[in-house]
Amino acid sequence: MTKNTEPIPEDGMVETALDFWFTDQGHIRSPFPDYIRKKLKKDTKTKFSDWTSKISDKAKKEINDEILAEKFEEILFETASGLVSTEDEKLTILYPFMPRIGDIINPKDSENGESKIIGRTHLKRGDHSFLNVKLKAIDSGKEWETEFELPE
Repeated sequence: MTKNTEPIPEDGMVETALDFWFTDQGHIRSPFPDYIRKKLKKDTKTKFSDWTSKISDKAKKEINDEILAEKFEEILFETASGLVSTEDEKLTILYPFMPRIGDIINPKDSENGESKIIGRTHLKRGDHSFLNVKLKAIDSGKEWETEFELPE
């Protein structure tokens, strides 16, 4: 495999991806806490640049923007997991689209009504992963739990 020291031109892809993931986008919330963003940005850029610089000339011809974006996001999320300080922050990075502590939900199939998420735990049963969510009902103050199967 031929090593090429010239990185693949990223055409602003890195900055665009960082801006997207560091800014709430309507229904998509940033999973990255403010306190890690500066180091996350620096470390991710370095790791991604290292990765692109090791791609052979032959492979460069086959790599498209989608592949680059996927690899960048993989590096971004892996790097972030190592920078956060709590298990709940790691859960948010692993599952950025799942409900978070502090969110208000109103499950249709629950008699508890509108409730606030007060805790989350990752559970593994066989080959399946679940998010156990602890809630507190807004009206009654009753604490209760439910689970979501997590995407693999």
